[in-house]
Amino acid sequence: MGLRARLLRKESLDRYLQQDQRLAKTLTAKDLIALGVGAVIGTGIFILPGTIAALHSGPAITVSFMIAAVVCAVAAMCYAEFSSALPVAGSAYSYGNIIFGELIGWLLGWALFLEYMLSVAAVSTGWAAYFISFIEGFGVRIPKAITGAFDPAHGTYINLFAVLIVLCIALLLTTGTRSSTRINNIMVLIKIGVVLLFLVIGVFYVKPANWQPFMPFGVSGVFKGASLVFFAYLGFDCVSASAAEVKNPQKNLPIGIIGTLVICTLLYILVAFVLTGMVSYQELNVADPVTFALKVVHQNWFAGIISLGALAGMFTMMLTMTYSSSRLIYSIGRDGLLPKALGKIETKHQTPINSVKIVTVVIATLGGFVSLNQLTNLVNIGTLVAFFFMSIGVIPLRKRKDIPNKDGFKVPFYPVLPLISGALCLFMLFELPIETWIAAGIWFVLGLIVYFSYGIKHSRLND
Repeated sequence: MGLRARLLRKESLDRYLQQDQRLAKTLTAKDLIALGVGAVIGTGIFILPGTIAALHSGPAITVSFMIAAVVCAVAAMCYAEFSSALPVAGSAYSYGNIIFGELIGWLLGWALFLEYMLSVAAVSTGWAAYFISFIEGFGVRIPKAITGAFDPAHGTYINLFAVLIVLCIALLLTTGTRSSTRINNIMVLIKIGVVLLFLVIGVFYVKPANWQPFMPFGVSGVFKGASLVFFAYLGFDCVSASAAEVKNPQKNLPIGIIGTLVICTLLYILVAFVLTGMVSYQELNVADPVTFALKVVHQNWFAGIISLGALAGMFTMMLTMTYSSSRLIYSIGRDGLLPKALGKIETKHQTPINSVKIVTVVIATLGGFVSLNQLTNLVNIGTLVAFFFMSIGVIPLRKRKDIPNKDGFKVPFYPVLPLISGALCLFMLFELPIETWIAAGIWFVLGLIVYFSYGIKHSRLND
């Protein structure tokens, strides 16, 4: 077999289904929506509506969220069709292996690996900062040396609380999907409860005059805001990573993906609507606009509850993304492109224990010792690359006669919507700064080195 044929060889759906039977099928549509909302609704709901309204969109931030939701909805429908037709672990990585071939699948997995790891590491540092601020409010003093990345010049050596929260999440995931899902569902309810409480209290302090002018930065400001709030929706693809552990995946996966998007869009728009009505958009360019707005209307007591909501929001996001990244690494190990031990399923809890361990070590190291300020933009490029291939991939998926999807979800207005989705993803990609492209190029070159030095030699397709 020549090199080109080896790079384009495709995986078998039947083999994936057979391998993934070892995973426990415990997730319902409700669980999937909780996973999705847990990943998408984080601290951003308390920050993005205010800062983007102040700098770009004004009160028309609500329109920006609607535009971003439309863009994301098209990609979400493409994911829903893939997950319905191919109910296997690994999300875009496994879909790419089956539809495009091994090399494209590997690169998609490498992109998602970057998205998941950096996302969780970055949020773990944010969670640690919120937690330290919260406990210091009770008079507890934390030594500076354990509050930041390794930087002896500034007196910090490890972000201990970032490491500890990652270890706690890993411990939770090793107890099995059912147990971690219950905890996630509870935390998501707490988070949504805090958001709804803000809406109920804030609506009584809305002044319609604050919505004038509605579009102070013009139409261009609304679209600029849309390009920025688009990234608030990233994370719904985590739902498809759980496909092999879902009861009735053809029905429940599309409900989970699309339901996540609907709920998150509604919450983001309502928060933006109430926030810009409480306070003039010009005053919202602060680190904590929701807390600031509550203080303006003399509801200081609620600031502590917002902090708890933010902690819950970050916790569910980290839990969901760590879960998804462990399933991604399991899938790659299952295929032999990384050491096969990573594809091992622990019998008692039916979880990929080795992949959870390696993911934990990487995330804890990044969150505890590395400053991530310049790396988080890479999350966006990794996600959009996956979105693009999933969008255009619907076309060859429909042509595969060996992959029936008679009763599953299908993208409407085929092939127009998948092509529009692919074009929108390309547009968003080219909006990213050149520094992000350079860093991503280095990451993908590293991925090719790993693939050609290890993966292509040990791939199960060689058998």
